[in-house]
Amino acid sequence: MINEFKDFIAKGNVMDMAVGIIIGAAFTAIVTSLVGDLINPIIALFTGGIDFSGWFYVLGEGEFASVAAAQEAGASVFAIGNFLMAVINFLIVAFVVFMLVKTVNRIKNAAEEEKAPEPEAPKGPSELDILMEIRDALQKQA
Repeated sequence: MINEFKDFIAKGNVMDMAVGIIIGAAFTAIVTSLVGDLINPIIALFTGGIDFSGWFYVLGEGEFASVAAAQEAGASVFAIGNFLMAVINFLIVAFVVFMLVKTVNRIKNAAEEEKAPEPEAPKGPSELDILMEIRDALQKQA
């Protein structure tokens, strides 16, 4: 059973997946910073200073200064801003992954075109040679 496990781990797909998960986790921090530190201020500039992360509704009684304060008090919170930030994060990640896959596919296609063998010349007489032989044979008979 240990040998089977070693064989499974040694396969390229498992290692590729592990690398992808690690890179994805690191990429999440970059996207979170991009959205929080660069995109949110630009959105706030165009929306008159609205900070989406502070956009929430308390489901029930009470008023709270922030989502964290409401959640700490045990109130049910409808955190619209957090949801919008998650959607923006997703769209950015999806776009970057799309561009990455598109680039990788372009590189793969270029590599396949380079490796494609050139078509070999047909062996034996060509169609033109056969037609010329037929013509010559017909001329000899006439």
